[in-house]
Formats: sequence, structure tokens, C-alpha cells
Amino acid sequence: MNKTPQGLMTAALAMSILAGHVMGQAADPAPAGAPEKSSRKWAFSASAWGYFVPDDRKYVQPSFAADRGRLHLEARYNYEGAETGSLWAGCNLSAGEKLVFELTPILGGVFGNQAGIAPGYKMSLGYWKVELYSEGEYIFDLKDRSENFFFNWSELSLSPVDWMRVGLAGQRTRAYKTNLDIQRGFLVGFNHKKIDFTAYVLNAGWTDPTVILAVGVEF
Repeated sequence: MNKTPQGLMTAALAMSILAGHVMGQAADPAPAGAPEKSSRKWAFSASAWGYFVPDDRKYVQPSFAADRGRLHLEARYNYEGAETGSLWAGCNLSAGEKLVFELTPILGGVFGNQAGIAPGYKMSLGYWKVELYSEGEYIFDLKDRSENFFFNWSELSLSPVDWMRVGLAGQRTRAYKTNLDIQRGFLVGFNHKKIDFTAYVLNAGWTDPTVILAVGVEF
């Protein structure tokens, strides 16, 4: 699929409206004389996911995110498809202390081999040493409605110790092809300070396994 300038302009306009609205919420000035809250500081993270897919392309999927208070900004490449990028803006929400729920509704513009607008979300629910994480997006293709698609990645993990986690993972994607519409498998992850490494093995026992190696850093 070729780039569509009209689609990119529409996606950019939608993102600008959302980002401006969220920035307005996140940038409300503090009362005179009050110290700056830590939530007003920028927090950054970056990750790279290496996909080793049998009988298909092997590739790296990088992402970069920036958060300040409720404002969430993100950029992805190769997530929705080969040579396809996406830019996102959203609002961070959270509730709870022991049972912690976090939700970030996001809106993105997709460009490259596919052009479209994509509402989505990032969500986590944590209790004790157990966490459920899910992220998804629905792409409205601006050129061909038959290319509309719902992407999802979900994990359920247990951290027996602070530096390690194990669990289950599943995804629905068309960034590459397998015999399964919904892929599932297991994960093992390790972290040290602000760096984490996770290995995923999907589809083992159903078809030839897909191996994913992910590394992330916060700064």
C-alpha cells in the first residue's frame, strides 16, 4: 500500500487535537509558591523487540515513549506492519493502592505501507506479585476499509523475586504471518535497575515457534 497524503493530514490533525487537549491538562500551573510536583517531570522509555519468525521476515520493532504527568506520547516502527510507523498521544490514569489499575487511552496516526487513524489503549492491573498487562489498537485504514484490523498484546505474569518474572503472553497481529490468528506462549523476564530483558516463545506445540527477544530501558 502507498502513502496517502490526505490520510496522513487527517491523522496528524486528529493527533494534534488530542495532544493539545491532554497537554492542556498536564501543563496546568501549580499554585504560586508551591514546589514542582514529581509528576510534572518528564519520564522516558525506549525498547527494541527482535522477532524471529519461521518462514517469514526477521525484524526489529523499536518504540519510544515520553510521559509527563497525565500526558503520554509514543512513537513506534514496524509495529503495525513492515516499514510502517505510528505516532500516539494519550492520557495516563490510575487508581488503587494494593490493587493498582492503570489505563492510558491513546489515539494514533499510522503512516508508511499503511495509512490510517487508530484509537487504542494501554492497561495494567497489578496485585501483590501478579500483573495483567494489555495493549491494543484498532486501525481504520483511510484507503481500504478491508484493511481495518484490531491489534492486541497481552501478558499475565508473576514476579517471584523483584528481578524476575514469568508468565503467559498472547497477541493478535498482522505484522507477520503464522498459521494462528491468535498466538500464545510463555515469557521469562529479568530486570536490573532501569533495564529489563524479556524472552517470549509463542506457538510452541501448535506450530513452529516464534521467538521474541525484548530489551527496554527507562531514563
